[in-house]
Amino acid sequence: MVHSAHTTRGRARPILPFAKGLLIAGASLLPVSAVQADVGDAIRHIPTTRTDLTPKDRERVEAVTAPTRDFSKPERFEAMPGGAATSRASVSINSFSDFSANLPFEGEQDFKLGNGLFKKLWVPAPSSTQASDGLGPLYNARSCQRCHLKDGRGHPPAGPDDAATSMFLRLSVPPQSDVDREALASKVLLSIPEPTYGGQLQDFAAPGIPIEGHMRIDYTDVPVELAGGETVILRAPSYSVTDLGYGPMAADVLLSPRVASPMIGLGLLEAIHPADILAHADPDDADGDGISGKPSLVRDPETSELTLGRFGWKASMPDVRTQSANAFSGDIGISAPELPDPYGDCTEKQIACKTLPTGVQERLGDTEAPDPVMELVAFYSRNLAVPVRRDTGSPSVLAGKALFYEAGCPACHVPKYVTRRDAEQPELRFQLIWPYTDMLLHDMGEGLADGRPAGDANGREWRTAPLWGIGLTETVSGHTFFLHDGRARNLTEAILWHGGEAQASRDAFAAMPADDRADLISFLESL
Repeated sequence: MVHSAHTTRGRARPILPFAKGLLIAGASLLPVSAVQADVGDAIRHIPTTRTDLTPKDRERVEAVTAPTRDFSKPERFEAMPGGAATSRASVSINSFSDFSANLPFEGEQDFKLGNGLFKKLWVPAPSSTQASDGLGPLYNARSCQRCHLKDGRGHPPAGPDDAATSMFLRLSVPPQSDVDREALASKVLLSIPEPTYGGQLQDFAAPGIPIEGHMRIDYTDVPVELAGGETVILRAPSYSVTDLGYGPMAADVLLSPRVASPMIGLGLLEAIHPADILAHADPDDADGDGISGKPSLVRDPETSELTLGRFGWKASMPDVRTQSANAFSGDIGISAPELPDPYGDCTEKQIACKTLPTGVQERLGDTEAPDPVMELVAFYSRNLAVPVRRDTGSPSVLAGKALFYEAGCPACHVPKYVTRRDAEQPELRFQLIWPYTDMLLHDMGEGLADGRPAGDANGREWRTAPLWGIGLTETVSGHTFFLHDGRARNLTEAILWHGGEAQASRDAFAAMPADDRADLISFLESL
């Protein structure tokens, strides 16, 4: 049973059936101008000041989160990036799998139950293991752990025969009608699914029906010259789909690759006050610094109101539970209270898919993953602890930190916040955290563009990825592939792919002497 002290959200009211009704039935929608006015009104209702702080608290928060000017020694509390929730366990392959250090005993119990459900292997219905059936019919993985192995970062396939990946393709098409355009403007939908294959390519299927297809990646070498005469070979990917199981895709289909993100610190990111996120937003670049981060606005599935998107590569999800429910539905084909369709991403054109048995068990609930399943998985996901920093006082790390600041990286990778005093989970309240993200959307240039809009994110924009734990990627995940599609094979390549708003910082890195570049990388590896 979920302990009430740690239950952070009530049962959500899904909006997806409403959205489907609008699109399929062609129901009347508000004019786009009215929808845009509604969006503007919603922004005004999101607090732009810390409503949870006393004046004394506000002074303390402003002082402790001010950018440092002293790089001669570590900042106070810098080694504890997750505040009191930081895991102090020894570095190991399990460094991303520890629970928040300040959880009480009851919370540890819920965490372990959620961990079991996170690792649970689902099977197609009907099955003798009735509490575990309902997989698919179309899916990318049989468990959450399958993509987030050791709760870490996914990777692209090693070759054409490598099916054990933690990466998939998002699918969409440009709006085809006024109904589509209005649905996008109102945020009822963030993208228009491909008519036959839906919103995601699934490369596995239940027995008796075809898979949707296989992702193909082709790489082209791109040489980059660095200061001192060093040459780095970047690999530029192109994506296509082979072995289509349900006929051709739309000619104007938009493909966007995504690797699984690390799971650490999600509850702390959720507990950042919206005012602290909006404080860094400058969508029109009013200050002229070339950085124009903008917030992502999405619908809260519980209230249907517009709120800040925080999670996913394009900040398309407002909270951890919604992110979890969408992963259950799209990646595994398991229905949840937020997304009750037991056929997941199956479309109306995939007729055989819709005829298969589902895993809904009336005695357990009206979805395949009812509460407390979803609540426990969300609790687990919120409380995967950020590991303690290493080598914060190393001369190389301190020098690299200074270079990180000089290059302007903190303009997007904002180092620190103090979480809400009124966060729903007590252990996540009023914690000084160091995630190195502004949680905003930024134009990252043509090199990283996927050309696929999603909500407020256009085809060149991505949410700033948190950097905490990045130096443990190889230890936990066994590789050093970075960025949204794993194209970068190390941190140097990841930096060199930065363009758009990050072009000046990227160029500053490329112009550094080799020793300085090594110091900056040492700093990142200490995170």
